[in-house]
Amino acid sequence: LEGLLAPRTRKQFLGRAEVRQVFKLTKASNVAGCYVVKGKITRKANVEIIRNGVVTHSGVISTLKRFKDDVRDVGEGFECGICVTGFDKVEVGDVIEAFELESITRTL
Repeated sequence: LEGLLAPRTRKQFLGRAEVRQVFKLTKASNVAGCYVVKGKITRKANVEIIRNGVVTHSGVISTLKRFKDDVRDVGEGFECGICVTGFDKVEVGDVIEAFELESITRTL
């Protein structure tokens, strides 16, 4: 019977980045120039974009760059460029919080 129970999901906090500048690459995409304030940001991580204390968008990081190179992760105290899938309305002052979804099996 335990196998029939749906697993619970929990957010595992990875890091927080502050948007310092927005770069317009093409007509359709913007890249957020960020400074990692806490933790680390990894490529393919789930993110929430927070503006004025309210979550405005939840999505996945599509590209993560350090200077002009694609990187796997960026640590605390470094700058990076972040592009979020399906969201190009990033503004200066937004906060990007990265997290992983952890699946927890339920028991009786």
